[in-house]
Amino acid sequence: MALPLYDSQPARRVPWVTYLLVATNVVVFLLTPMSNFATWYGQHRVRECKAAHFTYEYGAVPKELTTGEQQPLPSDVVRECGPADFGKAPWTSAFTSMFLHSGALHLLGNLVALFVVGMGLEDRLGRLRYLLAYLFFGLVAVYGFAYTSADSTVPLIGASGAIAGVMGAYVILNPRGRIVSYVPPIIVVRLPVWVVLGYWFVLQWLSLGDDESNVAYTAHIYGFAAGVAFAFLARGLHGSALGGGRYGGR
Repeated sequence: MALPLYDSQPARRVPWVTYLLVATNVVVFLLTPMSNFATWYGQHRVRECKAAHFTYEYGAVPKELTTGEQQPLPSDVVRECGPADFGKAPWTSAFTSMFLHSGALHLLGNLVALFVVGMGLEDRLGRLRYLLAYLFFGLVAVYGFAYTSADSTVPLIGASGAIAGVMGAYVILNPRGRIVSYVPPIIVVRLPVWVVLGYWFVLQWLSLGDDESNVAYTAHIYGFAAGVAFAFLARGLHGSALGGGRYGGR
């Protein structure tokens, strides 16, 4: 399996929004009970329970998003960790969930993907439009997942839905691009963007029936589809503006 390292095409401007998104995700993670850095949450079982309560407070619970009403904590969580006293406007969790991660590996995997493709898309769209598109992709992924699993009370967290949207848009707006990738054990190659990201999308699709996984593959697919649709629309409306520069023929 190829591990993407970086976009082989240099950006024309400093990708401040991508850097900001990466930094925000890192800082938020370090301040949550899911991080070992945040020692003020306690240790071991105490930290695990605070992480569970935190995830239900700020994560996107599908049944809350589809009904618009906060749901009680599951009985097993209350039994093991006790009740939690918090009020929640469910729609806000669609945003906050995009910046939460369950662990360092979850965070690292998402941010590597964002770093690889985010800079190129930001260079193509411009900073403000890129930021708004990123948030839009994330919302589509969250709500798409929620309405697909409308009765679920398991919280969804992570930036992967938004990043999947960035991937989808990147494929359409930069179809001739190359991504430098590491292929074990020691090979580093430049692969077409459609090979790397297309392979990733196929894996998500084939993994939809994996009931033992805690990965929200459905959210990835919704996010990716939103990115593709957005890119086609943007290319149709602003073809001349999006067609030149570093994304010319290659």
